[in-house]
Order: sequence, then structure tokens, then C-alpha cells
Amino acid sequence: MVKKVLMVSCAILFALSSFSSDTGKNPGAKKLKDLIIYEDAQFYSSFPSVIKNEDGEIIVAFRRAPDRKIFQEKGTSHVDPNSYLVYVRSRDNGLSWSPEPELLYAHPVGGSQDPCLLKLKDGTILCTSYGWAFVREEGLANLKQPVFQNREGSVFLGGYVLRSTDNGNSWDGPFYPPHIPPEVKYSALGNPLPAYNRGALWEGKDGRIFWVVAAGNDPSALRRTANYLLISEDKGLTWEYSCPVAEDDKAAFNETSVYETPKGDLVAFLRTAYLEDQACIARSTDGGKSFGPWEKMGFQGHPLQALRLPDDRVFLVYGYRHEPYGIRARILNAECTDYETAEEIIIRTDGGSGDIGYPWAVMLDEKHVLVTYYFNIENGTRHIAGSVLEIE
Repeated sequence: MVKKVLMVSCAILFALSSFSSDTGKNPGAKKLKDLIIYEDAQFYSSFPSVIKNEDGEIIVAFRRAPDRKIFQEKGTSHVDPNSYLVYVRSRDNGLSWSPEPELLYAHPVGGSQDPCLLKLKDGTILCTSYGWAFVREEGLANLKQPVFQNREGSVFLGGYVLRSTDNGNSWDGPFYPPHIPPEVKYSALGNPLPAYNRGALWEGKDGRIFWVVAAGNDPSALRRTANYLLISEDKGLTWEYSCPVAEDDKAAFNETSVYETPKGDLVAFLRTAYLEDQACIARSTDGGKSFGPWEKMGFQGHPLQALRLPDDRVFLVYGYRHEPYGIRARILNAECTDYETAEEIIIRTDGGSGDIGYPWAVMLDEKHVLVTYYFNIENGTRHIAGSVLEIE
């Protein structure tokens, strides 16, 4: 059976390479194919994550909301009362995808954002997300302060976690992570804000799950967030606050992914604000009890996600929201120490605007990676796309 699956996989990847639109060389990788995973002109589809189940099925989850242009509005923002978490599947290693998404979760009192998937060693799937409530003007003045208000009456609800034990066919939850001590904000419901973030979680060698969350620790600057570490010892059912990851009086840190190296270091790949889109990094050498000072990585890009390759190198992928807009990556050594010198891999340069990115990668087999992301061509429909790369 294993041999048959591998033969099918190789055949599919040969087909992809035969129809590749870009076979240019990159340091450590060769792109075989760009593909569309999901696109519908009625919807603004964005912020994907991807996992692969034991049977080879690939699941891509993303946030889908109406494209407000269908209502003759000027544009679509990243918050919407009808923003739901949905997902599509591929059972042929990414060659084709289910045409209609399945509903993963619809928040009962608001719109949801950025489903972040993690497949655990025991087969459990975690999905973290967060939401926005849309409050009328008469209610805004009565909310317990401080709250974070984005636009059009949208007030932050904070984060939550969903779990599946049947390969994504059904989901339990939501389970609410704790309000962490540095956070000063309240939710739209008047409760201390549950922890939240967009970014990849990681299951450590000892079974603990690491999650870097964001929090506003300054009531006079609610938009400036810092990063903190949560740890779960029961497969994501409950979480404990551990320590700060990255804080600063001027720079902000938010959509962060975490990775555990073979040596046991925890590496946080930080999205920043007020640093000209510089990617940053912070490291823990004591199992998540503390982190050393954050550092610039020497390049622009965000957010970032790290994938372990079969030889223990790290495929680090990120969006590039400067001309030429696109998707980029680097291959780091096993301990993620050569980030300043690792050569940049150019995956796409044909984005229609800076409203793209949020890439997330998964292994297709021992030599091939699927990178998923949201994209637009000529500033058109926001859709979920992917690229297949052969790793050298």
C-alpha cells in the first residue's frame, strides 16, 4: 500500500512539473507549479493554513467573507460580521481540491479570522482563531474599557481553540485560552480578553504544545502588541502562561510562529510593526521558561512559518508586501542560526497588490513542499493559491 501511494504521488508531481509555469532555479529549491486551491468572485478568501493527515489527505483551512463589492461597496476589509472558518480537501496530493468549502466554525456573535491548524502526533487536529463582534453605536459607549476597536464598529473578541479527533470531519469547542497577565484589554462581551494570535503552533518532543500569543500591554497604545508564550500539557484543552517572548517600547510584535529545533531550542519567528516590515527572531534555550533578546533577521517579510524538512533543515516561508509583491522563503540550518546568510527563494513576484501572503507550508513527500497562501492578480479576487517546490 505504501509503495502504491508513493507511485501515485510521483505521478502527480511529474504532471505538475510537466505543466509548470516557472521552472527557474532557486537556492535549495525548484518551483514546479503554481495552482489555485479555491477561488470564488463572491468571496474574499484569505489567511490559510495547511496540514496533511495520515492517509495522505491535505486540508487547507482559511477565512472566507463576502467580497463587499457584490453589495456595490468600494472595498473589503479584513474584518466582517460574515467571516467564517472554512476548509477544502485534496485526496490526490494537491492535484485537485473539493470545489465547495466545508464549514469549520461560525462564531455565534461575530466574524472569525485566521484558522491556524496543527496536527498532533496522536492524530488530533487543533485550530486556533479569534473573532470580532460588530457593535452598534449605542452599545459602543457602554462597553467595558479598554477595548480594541478596528473599524465600522468592530470590537475584538479575543481567541479560541477548536479540536478534531476524526481528521477534521467534526470539531469540538470552542475552548477559550486564558487571559494572560500583560493583557490590558477587555472583550466586546466585557470579559478579560482571551489570549489570541495568528501563527503556527508547535508540538514539542515532550508532548507539550507551544503557542506564541499577542497582547496589548499598554492602555495608552492599544495597537502596539507584544508576544508571550502559552504552553499546553493536555493536547490544547487548557493553557498556562509561561513568559514574555518579545516586548519593546516602540516596536510591535504580533503574528508569530514558533518552532522547536532538534537541540530543543524554541525559536519564535516574529511579525513586526514600526520596524519597516523587518522579520525578527527570538530564542529560548531553557524549554520556554524565558527568551533572549529579539533580533532582526536581516530581511523584510511577514508573517513567517517554519516547516521541518526530512534532513532537519527548516523551510521558512513568508509573504513579501513590497514591489514586486509575492511569496518568498529561505532554507535554514537545523538550529535556525544562519537566517542572516541563508539565500532567499523567490516563489512568486506577480501579486497584484500588498494584500497577499500569509503563507503556510506542508510536506507532500520526502522531496516536495506545498506552500499555501492568499493571493490576487491585478488586484482582483482574493483567493487561496499554492505553489509546489522540489527541495534539493
